[in-house]
Amino acid sequence: MDYDLIIIGSGPGGYVAAIRASQLKMKVAVVERAELGGICLNWGCIPTKSLLKSAQVFEYLTHASDYGILIAGEAKPDFKAIISRSRSVANGMSKGVQFLLKKNNIEHIKGFGRLAGNNSVEVEAADGNKKNYSAKNIILATGARSKELPNLKQDGTKIIGYREAMTLEKQPASMVVVGSGAIGSEFANFYQSIGTSVTLVEFLPRLVPNEDEEVSIQLERSFKKMKMKIMTNSSVEAVDTSKEKCLVTIKTPKGQEIIETDIVLSAVGVVTNIEGIGLEKAGVKTEKGKVVVDDYYVTSLPGVYAIGDIVHGPALAHVASAEGIICVEKIAGMNVDPLDYNNIPGCTYTTPEIASCGLTEVAAREAGYDIKVGKFPFTASGKASSAGAKDGFVKLIFDAAYGELLGAHMIGANVTEMIAEIILARKLETTGHEIIKAVHPHPTMSEAIMEAAAAAYGEVIHL
Repeated sequence: MDYDLIIIGSGPGGYVAAIRASQLKMKVAVVERAELGGICLNWGCIPTKSLLKSAQVFEYLTHASDYGILIAGEAKPDFKAIISRSRSVANGMSKGVQFLLKKNNIEHIKGFGRLAGNNSVEVEAADGNKKNYSAKNIILATGARSKELPNLKQDGTKIIGYREAMTLEKQPASMVVVGSGAIGSEFANFYQSIGTSVTLVEFLPRLVPNEDEEVSIQLERSFKKMKMKIMTNSSVEAVDTSKEKCLVTIKTPKGQEIIETDIVLSAVGVVTNIEGIGLEKAGVKTEKGKVVVDDYYVTSLPGVYAIGDIVHGPALAHVASAEGIICVEKIAGMNVDPLDYNNIPGCTYTTPEIASCGLTEVAAREAGYDIKVGKFPFTASGKASSAGAKDGFVKLIFDAAYGELLGAHMIGANVTEMIAEIILARKLETTGHEIIKAVHPHPTMSEAIMEAAAAAYGEVIHL
């Protein structure tokens, strides 16, 4: 065999798995045709956070007087510079992955990889030349791409996906964003913040529909405060791109509405990259667009594994990384536990931020739990008041019988950092009373977690 392990795809699942395998003394190669680091690092998680940071800085400048700071002249966003900074951050991170692979003696095979059997990978280079490589084990980590709807075909110019949204040559005056999941909400937030007039269209009854209902209500309130137009229970029926502006036909509860806009951003989800990688020919079983795997990511073909967006579970970078590590450690013969998909943090980096894990209040009740719910608003937080970031709250849901923390739902400044405490608490099976008695620093946003737990048990002090 040429290698102990070949990984097809270098995203947060692939490159993390490669490094862990190298640590475990395997000879490893990663097949990647595009930039190292995959979509998340180059066209997703990292560059979008750079864009949102620029928007946040602009927001601070436009509200500097609220903090007692006077600025001569008017602050204006330099759209090209914002985009350039975002691409620079992504490129730097991609080079970082390149360094890590080299440091860990992992070979980067450039080209498009596909299965050629349970121990063989065919790699097609950019010039069309093909070469086969053998390995004892193969991990598929090919990720996902922007999903296209039949009536919302992306042309890359007027109807765009997330890639084009972060590399536009000029800032649009207006934009319709279709879909209010994490991708749609983040881009809507970014463009509205820097002066684009945004209309956010959501087919379901509320924004960020996978979150707790109270979180959705707060986000809509915050977005409307920014003057964003929100259309829920609505669907884009057609887009006429024949003229200079797009004419977007939207079906709403009140009837049909036509909106004129510069650009339409389709953010209706992602679809897995499983076409053309040799699954059918090799006999790897798929179901509903995903590769079927067991708890340790073994496919139906011995020696072949799959992780990340192409398997069951949430399509999140940190999930792919965790799956990659578990998969490699199992291959190495280590005693590892399956991933607990009920304790995965979900984060949306809007302003205010959203972070959650576990059951929502509705889901907990539907599951038959007798629950205690504690909620602490940031309007009662000294740190939030000092920071001028009072929008939002922390909401905790406990099993009334045993004190188990069933779920946590936060919206507010820095909550994407705070959710890690909840993940650890749930991993250690911490009870509500233990959270209350764990002394939290003051003044911080994080003490809202302690206060929310106290609120659930009627012991809250600052409400």
